[in-house]
Amino acid sequence: MLSRLSSRSFGTSSTCARMTSFGDKHEIAFPIAGKKPKVLPISEAFNQIKSGDNLFVQGIAATPTPLLKGLSDYAVANNLKGIKLHHLHLEGDTPWTAADVKDRIRSNSLFTGHNLRGSVNDGTADFNSCFLQEVPLLFRRGAIKLNAALIHVSPPDANGYCSLGTSVDTTRAAVTNADYIIAMTNRNMPRTFGDSVIHSSHIDVVVDEADGFVLHQRHIGKANDQEAKIGQIIAENLVDNGATLQMGIGAVPDAALSALKNHKDLGIHTEMFSDGVLDLIERNAITNAKKTVHPGKLTVSFVYGSTKLYDYLNDNPLIEFGDVQWVNDPAVIRKNPKVTAINSAVEIDLTGQVVSDSVGKRFLSGFGGQVDFIRGAGIADDGLGKPIIALPSISKKGHSKIVPFINEGAGVVTTRSHVHYVVTENGIAQLWGKNMRQRAYELIKIAHPSQREKLEKAAFDRLKVMPSSD
Repeated sequence: MLSRLSSRSFGTSSTCARMTSFGDKHEIAFPIAGKKPKVLPISEAFNQIKSGDNLFVQGIAATPTPLLKGLSDYAVANNLKGIKLHHLHLEGDTPWTAADVKDRIRSNSLFTGHNLRGSVNDGTADFNSCFLQEVPLLFRRGAIKLNAALIHVSPPDANGYCSLGTSVDTTRAAVTNADYIIAMTNRNMPRTFGDSVIHSSHIDVVVDEADGFVLHQRHIGKANDQEAKIGQIIAENLVDNGATLQMGIGAVPDAALSALKNHKDLGIHTEMFSDGVLDLIERNAITNAKKTVHPGKLTVSFVYGSTKLYDYLNDNPLIEFGDVQWVNDPAVIRKNPKVTAINSAVEIDLTGQVVSDSVGKRFLSGFGGQVDFIRGAGIADDGLGKPIIALPSISKKGHSKIVPFINEGAGVVTTRSHVHYVVTENGIAQLWGKNMRQRAYELIKIAHPSQREKLEKAAFDRLKVMPSSD
C-alpha cells in the first residue's frame, strides 16, 4: 500500500499529516496498466447495479445530478429495490424521493441539506449522525460496504488523470474502498490539487457530460445587522494576526470573514470555504505564511460557492484539498498557530450545551466538522487557540437563542465541556473554566435585552443560586 504522501499528484508537499496510510482497498493514484473505463450513455451506465447495493454519492457542489436521475430511471425500469445512497449534503433535484422511486432507493444522509430535510423528517430518508472526520472510517472499516461510487470529475488529462474537483472530503475514502466506480466527467469541474487525484483506469464507467453540466452554486445573501455585528465582534476581539482559521458554513462565519480585511498573515485550514476567502487573498490578509501544516497554502476538504470561486480553483496549486479524515483530525488541526474555529449554532442553553444539527425534534443538518475544529482549537499546541460558537441572540420570530433548557428532541452537537467562547451581537461570553453559575451569568450578559430577566429567573430555578461572575 502506498503512503498518502507518495500517492499524491497535481503538486508536491510534505507534512506529517499526509504520511499515514489509511489502509484503503485500492490506491487510485497509480495507473492500472491496460485498463480503461467504458464510456457509456447514462441509460447504460448502471448495468452492474443490482437490488440491495450500497452506493456512495459525491456531494455539495459536485453532486452528480444527471447520474442520480439516470439511476432513478434505471431502478424503475429494471424493478430494482433496496438500493441505499450514502452521502453528505447533496444539492439539486432528488428524483429518488419521487413517489414511484422512493420505495426502491433510500438515502442514508450523513449530513442533510435543504433538499432532503423534508424526506429525513417524514421518514422517507435516513439520518446518520457522525463526526465529519470519522465518516471516511465508515467506508475504511467496513461499517458501510460500498458496492459502487457515483462521482463527478474533471476530464482526464494527457496522462489519464482526473480530479475529484470541489469535493474531496469523504469522496476519496469512498472511491478507494468501493468495488465499482461510475464517474461523470465535466469540463466545468476544476482540476484541484492534493488528495483529489484519481487515475481514469480506476474508473469503471464514464458518462461524458461534454456539453458542461453547471456545478451547483451557493447563493450568499447580504448579512443582516445582527450577523454583521457578530462578525465585527469576532474579527476585532478574537482573531489575531497570524491566526489559522476554520469557518463553518453560514451567514455568521461569512460575516466574520468579511470583517477581516485589515488582518495580516491569516492562514486557512478548514473543512470548507466559500467566496469569502477570495477578497482576503487579493488583499494579502490571507498569506498562510505562519501555518505549520501546509504553509503557504489554503488547506480545505471541500468548497461550495460561485462559478468565480470554481474558476479560481482550477489548476491553482495555492489550494490544497485533503481527505477529511486528516484535514479534520484535531491532532493535525492543533499543530497550526492560533487556531481560530468559527462555527454557528441553533441554540445554546445556560450551561453551554450547543445545538447545531436540529430544531427541536426536526433534523436540520448534521454534526459536520464543528466538534472536530472546536476541539482542535481548544487543545492547540501553542495554547492560543480560540474555539468560537456564534449565533444571533434572538430569532426572527422573537425567540431567545440562549435558553434555560434545550428544546425537547434537540441534539447536543458541541458539549458544554468543548465550549470556550460564545458570541452574539451583544458581546462575548467566555465559558471555559467557569462553573454553571458563572456560565449562566456570562450567557445572560450577551442574551437579547428583552430576554435577560426571564433567563435570570430560569437560571435561579434551575441552579438554585443566582448567576454571578465570582
